[in-house]
Amino acid sequence: MKKMFCLLLCTLLAGFVRAEEVLRVYNWTNYIEPEVLAAFQSESGIRVEYTTFSTAAELDAALAGTAQYDLVVPSHFQLARLIGAKRLQPLDFSRLPHANSLDPALLAMLAGFESANRYVVPYLWGSVGLVSNPALAEPAFGGALPNSWSLLFDEQQRSRLSSCGLGMLDAPEETLSLWLNYRGRNLSKGGTRQIDQAGKQLLSMQGQFRNLDNDGYVADLASGKLCVAMAWVGHALTAAAKNPALRFRIPDEGALVFIDSLAVPTHAARPDLAYRFIDYLLQPDNARRNALASRFYSPLAPNTPEMARLAQEQPMLVPDQAERKRLYFLERLTPEQKARVDALWQQIKASRTAL
Repeated sequence: MKKMFCLLLCTLLAGFVRAEEVLRVYNWTNYIEPEVLAAFQSESGIRVEYTTFSTAAELDAALAGTAQYDLVVPSHFQLARLIGAKRLQPLDFSRLPHANSLDPALLAMLAGFESANRYVVPYLWGSVGLVSNPALAEPAFGGALPNSWSLLFDEQQRSRLSSCGLGMLDAPEETLSLWLNYRGRNLSKGGTRQIDQAGKQLLSMQGQFRNLDNDGYVADLASGKLCVAMAWVGHALTAAAKNPALRFRIPDEGALVFIDSLAVPTHAARPDLAYRFIDYLLQPDNARRNALASRFYSPLAPNTPEMARLAQEQPMLVPDQAERKRLYFLERLTPEQKARVDALWQQIKASRTAL
């Protein structure tokens, strides 16, 4: 009898082990509120194997290789390629009741990438804008600052501000796009001659910039070593958490926007669990909490109570309608254009070693 009881117990325990449900998620680093993730596991009984990446290339490699994920978070510029290669499966929105809380404008933007709104739902989004410290910049500038890229791109204004510290991102396509957009041009529509000219102009500015990086400038903004800088919104708000004097704005000429979305890979082992987690993340309060934790914009519709609360908690996380109209997607480049941009950027970076 004792032997039979032990066999029965072992059989039951083995059944529980086999019955454990595991969801495999691949997301950007520092892109979720840990308590939201823990609450989902506790409430659902699903164990989440949560791993992260820091570049889009890592996600591309994972989806092209043998790695098995049930939920991934691609950026908008990856979607056309991933959909064309059949790496993502169309979503069944009847299984995502909280998708009705999403911002229709974001869904419309995604529709422009191979009808990507059929394959993904927006998770977090953001922009590359202008961050300033008026307490430092206005005395150097000689008055109130215009809401313009001219603070970095106009020779006279840049000269006035260089003494208090200027920063530029180490992001070749983004920076060239913003420079040309400021001048009324489009990066993708110009030939290599336009790219060469833009590169030379940016090269000539480098002596007046204290920073050209995507990391150290955050601490320099927080400590007051920079007074004006190009910045990712999440980085700007990270610095502003330590230095409330900082202000992040979308310049009048426009700024870049990106959208990171939730998607189910074609060969996901547990798409059913992925749907449950996606819908959990889309619950308005969870979406608000993830925006606060990551310091990137929430995908919720502007008129939801959670967005009103978010605007009170962190005003810079809620761009107004006028600002949203000034956002644009980074242009697609041909391989030849991309190679030329990268080559010019290496020249720009090399020039800084002599400064």
